[in-house]
Amino acid sequence: MEVLRQQIGALLEGLLRPIAQTLARSDISPNHVTVAGLVVNLIAAWLITRGDFFFAGVMYLLGGGFDLLDGMLARATNKVTAVGAYLDSTLDRISEGVIFAAIAYVFAREGQAVDAGMVLLALLGSLLVSYTRARAEALSVACKMGIATRPERVVLIALGLVTGWLAPVIYLLVVLTGITVIQRIRATVVGLSGRV
Repeated sequence: MEVLRQQIGALLEGLLRPIAQTLARSDISPNHVTVAGLVVNLIAAWLITRGDFFFAGVMYLLGGGFDLLDGMLARATNKVTAVGAYLDSTLDRISEGVIFAAIAYVFAREGQAVDAGMVLLALLGSLLVSYTRARAEALSVACKMGIATRPERVVLIALGLVTGWLAPVIYLLVVLTGITVIQRIRATVVGLSGRV
């Protein structure tokens, strides 16, 4: 899975590199790109509430592209900062939260209470995937592994929106994020074993 993720990441970086290089010659900062990504995701959430799932899926993928682009721009302009990393991580959580909230709203509006509840579990799993990594890294343990990191979650949700298979994708995310959290807890405990 990690090899496939690296190959896809390299492909996407190759596609986005010309954009990052163009932006590097402008006054647009990586933080501007990060905030623009949030705006795109807010539009995607609004489209979900309107029932425009296909366009919401496209916008959500676009927002994911902004998430890659801000880091590329930061590296290209030597503007990798702690503030930028914090802003990026925080706005990523907000973006995921509003997307999941919009999906839960649609399910609740349609009387699909169980599906709406599963959205909350998928959101919890997504937040825990991020939290377990952040907490491990605060303890100096590398913790990037897992089968449902943010890029996979973005692609799965976008796929569910575009195809109309939203409920099955949400159920799948509950399982995959749960597995990822367990993988990260295990890796962190192993990494911390033997420390005082």
